[in-house]
Amino acid sequence: MDRRTFVVALGLLIPALAREARAEEPSPTPRGAPSPSPPPPLPDEVSVTGKRFVETGGSVHAVKDAQLRRFSYDDPHQVLLAVPGVYVRPEDGFGLRPNIGMRGANSDRSKKVTLMEDGVLFGPAPYSAPAAYYFPLVDRMRTVRVYKGPSAIVFGPHTVGGAIDFVTREIPDGRKGTYDLAVGQYGFNKQHLSFGGSDERFGFLIEGLRLDNAGFKQLDRAPDADTGFTRNEWMVKGTFVPDPGAKIENELSLKLGYSDETSNETYVGLTDADLRQTPDRRYLASQLDKMKWHRTALALTHHVRFSPSLEMTTTVYRHDLARAWRKVNGFRGADLAEVLANPGSARNAVFRGVLTGEVDATTDAQTLLIGPNDRAFVSQGVQTQVRGSVKTGPVSHAFTYGVRAHYDEIVRKHTQDGFRVIGGQLVPDGRVTELTADNKGSTHALAIHVTDAATLGPLTVTPGLRIEAIHASYRNALLGTRDGATYQVVVPGISTYYAVTKELGVLGGVHRGFSPVLPEQARSASPERSTNYEAGARWASRRFRAEVVGFFNDYQNLTNICTESSGCTGDNVDRQFDAGRARIAGAEVFAESEAKLGQGLTLPFRASYTYTYTEFLSTFSSADPQFGNVRRGDELPYVPPNQVSAAVGLERARVHGWGVNVAGTFVDSMRERAGQGSPPPGDLTDAYFLLDASVKYRLFAHLELYANGRNLLDDRYIASRRPFGARPGAPRWVMLGVRGDF
Repeated sequence: MDRRTFVVALGLLIPALAREARAEEPSPTPRGAPSPSPPPPLPDEVSVTGKRFVETGGSVHAVKDAQLRRFSYDDPHQVLLAVPGVYVRPEDGFGLRPNIGMRGANSDRSKKVTLMEDGVLFGPAPYSAPAAYYFPLVDRMRTVRVYKGPSAIVFGPHTVGGAIDFVTREIPDGRKGTYDLAVGQYGFNKQHLSFGGSDERFGFLIEGLRLDNAGFKQLDRAPDADTGFTRNEWMVKGTFVPDPGAKIENELSLKLGYSDETSNETYVGLTDADLRQTPDRRYLASQLDKMKWHRTALALTHHVRFSPSLEMTTTVYRHDLARAWRKVNGFRGADLAEVLANPGSARNAVFRGVLTGEVDATTDAQTLLIGPNDRAFVSQGVQTQVRGSVKTGPVSHAFTYGVRAHYDEIVRKHTQDGFRVIGGQLVPDGRVTELTADNKGSTHALAIHVTDAATLGPLTVTPGLRIEAIHASYRNALLGTRDGATYQVVVPGISTYYAVTKELGVLGGVHRGFSPVLPEQARSASPERSTNYEAGARWASRRFRAEVVGFFNDYQNLTNICTESSGCTGDNVDRQFDAGRARIAGAEVFAESEAKLGQGLTLPFRASYTYTYTEFLSTFSSADPQFGNVRRGDELPYVPPNQVSAAVGLERARVHGWGVNVAGTFVDSMRERAGQGSPPPGDLTDAYFLLDASVKYRLFAHLELYANGRNLLDDRYIASRRPFGARPGAPRWVMLGVRGDF
């Protein structure tokens, strides 16, 4: 399927959608005939505090602006831990490259989750290289929406776990600016500014955010060295309405973005003993490790509203990301993960000494291999969605049709050089630079989806269907080989919602889970496939929502893409490994409220609990270190059996208003690799509890002071041992800030 095929297919599909839109326009009523009842107006996109759950076709949660501002988290892990059914694997303590999983789907680099910003895929290459090495700054967002169950099939390509949409700031009415400035421990500082305005025809918004942090880790022999990061993100939005008084409303909008990062981050962790003794230590061998990247983004959108019950949105988008991560890849003659996992042997003790600088490298095997993984990504496409509502007799329909033509690619050029630790310094070994990877993977994908929420009395049934045609190609310059394949997938789903009372309802659904194959294995491997079920009950009133949902994912073929972040090395990096059949079951409990107490006081509250059971149903051996030698009945790695999050506060919304909020998060210990029974030492992360708090005081109408404390109990724990050695969670962290608008 080449680009010309996509253009032809798109040319056929978009006119069909336009004809559908015209067909929905009411025809003239003959003189003397009774007037037909008008179609119902379009519902809101998604509301998770009101009554429009029936439109979602599955379990949906939203972390709204007020909740995001209460704690001002910069780490998306902390935001998403408030949502039931979402798991994270901390890595660097900042959330620079998040590891997010949903309902048991593997969390490594968030590659099993569909990630979007304002409804557009933002992953560097969602099909060709789904590992999310870029992630937007969550402090820029106004809402975070999490879709699970059958609701996920609308988005794709990954429908096993679910989808997350990060919603950015809207263009303000009139002229308005905002500011948010903060400083804190470990050299933390934040500058966040926005300004925009609009009238009937034009609107604009300019937003910039800069985060700086010197890092909480201390490098051996250089305790004052910068181990933190600097990130910048800019966004510009513009809108134009050609004719504000037109019967058919048209709006053009343009969004431009620029982001960059410089982070002194490493994949080298510690031995368990070193982390227990000095959790913030960093070995001398990682002193050269640095990630640098920059990204540009463009999205041009046309929105047309034909009537109150019919609208169409088309977006053309392109994202470019260039990144180079210079880091320690390993030893020339030893497995780095094995050295840090078992430092007690005489041989491994020497290699550990080289890492710390306590021992000079004396053999070729003790040479460290350091080099940049240089990668360039492109993600571009066009997507159109038609939303409408209509009545057929007593049945009300809220339908969605959509089509997306997408192309993405990754170009890898990896090199490395040898360095020896001598006298506490990294000295080049003088050998020629080694080229370890030179390849390109690309994917064309054409996706079509349709859903129809049909409501009759208290019952809403929402069938949905997603069809994807995918062509993947791969070129390996080192081997002089080319490959490619074309395949199609059908992803059906259906959900039901029955309103027992105005507030109480029961829900259920089933859908097909799918994740595409990487281009380099499009001929030899199979996509991830599962059949996913959910059922539960929901209570929703104006100020209170509660939900209990059970889920069961039946995998016909569970897969994992081997990445360096999961501990893969050599030829196994970026390969897919199949695990066969597996099952994941669990329960999600959620409640939130905004109780009014009088005297201008509000009591915000939320709580969530997730229980998860996992089991492999196949016996196999895998080169993926997260799988290893698997026996039937083994549990899956990096899925906590129990997870709890809760927050409560007291706020007063007046000119001199104030607020106090406290949040607690408990995450159970997780297996580092598949297994059952009591895991051996080094195969289990620590359970941890994080206590956070925030206070705020509105000094003037447009100025608010705030203070945030994270991990106030200073719980020091092993968050993971991927890819090489034990990695700590972030320590206690306090910041002070001022924010407001003008």
